[in-house]
Amino acid sequence: MGLNSKNLKKLFYIFLAAHLIVWTAIPTLTNNNLPLDTIEALAWGSNLDWGFNKHPPMSAFAVEIYYQIFGPQDWAYYLLSQIFVIISFFVVFIFAEDFFENKIFSLLSVLLLEGIYFYNFTTPEFNVNVCLMPFWALTVLYLWKGCKDNKIIDWLLVGLFAGFGFLSKYLFIYLGVAMDVFLIYMIYKKKIDFKCIASLIPFLIVLLPHLIWLTENNYVTITYGLDRTGTGDQNFLDHIIHPLIFLGKQIGILMPFFLMLLFLKSKLKTKFNFNDNKLLFLLATNIVPIALVFLTSMIMGVKIRTMWMTPFYLFFGVLVIYIFQSQINLNKLKGFTTVFLILFIFSPFAYAYVSITETDKRTDYPGREIAKTVQEWYDKERGKKIYHIAGDVWRAGNLSYHLKDRPKWQGPLRGKLIDTGEQIFGLEVVILNKEGRGDIVVPRGLLKNK
Repeated sequence: MGLNSKNLKKLFYIFLAAHLIVWTAIPTLTNNNLPLDTIEALAWGSNLDWGFNKHPPMSAFAVEIYYQIFGPQDWAYYLLSQIFVIISFFVVFIFAEDFFENKIFSLLSVLLLEGIYFYNFTTPEFNVNVCLMPFWALTVLYLWKGCKDNKIIDWLLVGLFAGFGFLSKYLFIYLGVAMDVFLIYMIYKKKIDFKCIASLIPFLIVLLPHLIWLTENNYVTITYGLDRTGTGDQNFLDHIIHPLIFLGKQIGILMPFFLMLLFLKSKLKTKFNFNDNKLLFLLATNIVPIALVFLTSMIMGVKIRTMWMTPFYLFFGVLVIYIFQSQINLNKLKGFTTVFLILFIFSPFAYAYVSITETDKRTDYPGREIAKTVQEWYDKERGKKIYHIAGDVWRAGNLSYHLKDRPKWQGPLRGKLIDTGEQIFGLEVVILNKEGRGDIVVPRGLLKNK
């Protein structure tokens, strides 16, 4: 079969379908329970608001929509995660078509992403990082369209998807700053006009409810994000060690990616033409956000958690293919395909092996069985509907997800919630009455530790 444009798209769609099916099926078959971040998002979704103590609300909105459709079916949330991933892949492919005359390069730009474990091994856990991916990709796509065609509709879509990106995770700000730098450059060079300011309209409209929520809740999500970096406990060496650790991890993450690239070419030499707007755009949206994260670590001396970088490499395949396209030998596609298939097959097998052989993970927690036991106990004790539940997000969140009444999770235990007359410990779970007051403590014997 010749690799014409039609056949290339068929191959691409086969790849998307295979990725979705494999990465939905593997965790469904090998995990006993949903991962922590997915349970947490479901707990937030049970009691929706415009923000939560850790993150803005988009991931909770997404899982709650799915819960209303599918209920407590674990496979649905693995499927949700893969839908977000393949939408991102599709957007990258559409974006790449505008950069390459030879459409096989568009396909290669996406296939290379299977060499980055953010886009396979870690994707079964639907969390804010996975949630951010399609909005990051769509923002970049329409930013390019806006810069190229300068149409109002494209700028409005930039603002819309950027707003959704910020509602997914504040880390989107690194792309936002990179975008601003590029737009200022383009305006300065008179390659676009001030139509781009139109993007602020949908952006601010989308963000407004969350900004109001933030001010009403003492900016709790921002405080949490800073705490996660270890801000405030730095010494001089942290400003050196943490950035170097960050760089080392990025190199390690990208090694399979560059291994795949090497099978397309043997020499990685090129010349940069900084008058090339396409190259400048790719550098701005790929390298600048990563450089800003590195500078953050260096200036503040803070740790950068590896998973935070999940969306940053979505267009990395487009960048490297664009830079080295003149040296890519398409006669070496057979070797590239072999390496791609090895990685594509190895990654889910590795996930399944870890899932099956390691028996003390969160995903081994018997959440459904515990919820059934708690339901039977509560039916005997009270025999009424469960409206609310409080406790740590893992135990109480699992009960909220699995119990037949889908009680709203009211957060960790606080004194104002508790008037049961029983002694409360940190890992207890309390069922609350319709008014949100403590009704009864779930016996610790019914809750297995994990």
